[in-house]
Amino acid sequence: MKSMPPSELRGRCRSGAYNGLTSGHAPGHVQANMAILPAGDATEFREFCAANPKPCPLLEVLPAGETEPTKIAPGADVRKDLPRYRVFRDGVLTEERTDISTIWRDDLVTFLIGCSFIAEDALMSAGLVLPHIEETGTVPMFRTSVATTPAGKFWGPTVVSMRPFTPADADRAEDITRHYPMAHGAPIHRGDPAALGIESLATPEYGEPVTMAAGQIPVFWACGVTPQEAILNAKPVLAISHAPGHMFVGDLLAADTRV
Repeated sequence: MKSMPPSELRGRCRSGAYNGLTSGHAPGHVQANMAILPAGDATEFREFCAANPKPCPLLEVLPAGETEPTKIAPGADVRKDLPRYRVFRDGVLTEERTDISTIWRDDLVTFLIGCSFIAEDALMSAGLVLPHIEETGTVPMFRTSVATTPAGKFWGPTVVSMRPFTPADADRAEDITRHYPMAHGAPIHRGDPAALGIESLATPEYGEPVTMAAGQIPVFWACGVTPQEAILNAKPVLAISHAPGHMFVGDLLAADTRV
């Protein structure tokens, strides 16, 4: 897979030339989950993100009606520059689109939420293997029995992403990712998936399963698909998100989010 830099990837999304997964592209740059809500729902959703910073770290929040994320990608357009969007009406997924310009409203507030992909380049630079990049392009993501802290109408389970490592490599991965809070920080669990209420690693709710080699254990990070679950429960009249694995790719360097 040939990697594309951020501006090229966004330009190809805007022209309709690319609508695929973003994992492995623009190494060293931030990638973001996205949620767009009417202004009347935005305050409670922002409170939900503040109450659940592990799965919902906010990179940037655009004022109502604004479409340019001036902090992480000046000149970009959140209506056109993602590979694929999901549209929810009254809590029901009604369609997927590659451009949301025709359904844009002046009262819509865009939330750009940190993504585990931010730390993937650091993991790979340390020599750690991420099989999902070569196998499917998207991590397996699971709905857990771990509840988020509710805020108003927004509530739901924590969603996690999983990557397999040997125990020694899991230690290294934890040490690396804890420095990246915008990539959900350190893992929230390793080992037995049943402790998170996950019945089978072969059947993720989002993404695709990955191969686990002998001696590896599953390592779970909080995931930015979590707010999609909260939006499904809140049932706003309109909500728009990225399709899982089809992220907004920014110009901001991942290293600049390291703490």
